[in-house]
Amino acid sequence: DAEWEFLLPYLSLMREDAPQRAYSLRDQFNAMRYVVKTGIQWDFLPHEMPPWRAVYQQMRRWFEAGVFEEIAQDLRLMVRLLEGRDEQPTAVIMDARTLQSTPESGGRAGYDGAKKKKGSKANIAVDTLGNLLAVYITAANEQDRDQVAILSQRVQEVTGSNVEIAYVDQSYTGDSAADQAKASS
Repeated sequence: DAEWEFLLPYLSLMREDAPQRAYSLRDQFNAMRYVVKTGIQWDFLPHEMPPWRAVYQQMRRWFEAGVFEEIAQDLRLMVRLLEGRDEQPTAVIMDARTLQSTPESGGRAGYDGAKKKKGSKANIAVDTLGNLLAVYITAANEQDRDQVAILSQRVQEVTGSNVEIAYVDQSYTGDSAADQAKASS
């Protein structure tokens, strides 16, 4: 119930009693969480939940409205404040991970010779507490250092250009990567 009280203001894109609302937001949100947690296909939602089409359409509305990004950012700010930190970080950690491809990966899949995997690469930036700031997905064969500009730009957007330093491994270093990072700050 406490979790729902926190989420409700973010999820309410229209009044709960709006005439076009056939199913409660809470039931739709719980059904969406069920899909995410179990990994089932939408049309396999249990019958006691709202119809999958209604849940899917509501989830798309939330995505298009940026609801989940807003929730994640506000939770990050609260965690930082509870830890006695400033709201916005001044340092980030950047790294990448290659994820095995699936048939749905399509043209995004590439081969990462270092990891010996075909798939996609998630370039991730977190604050020093490990809270997610930005993610950028590429084909696995893309070089990490080529993603510095867009990752840095996204980090600066969500932190209000507050970040001054990034901790990175060797794959994010070099003159090109440094120039990209300076250009985005």
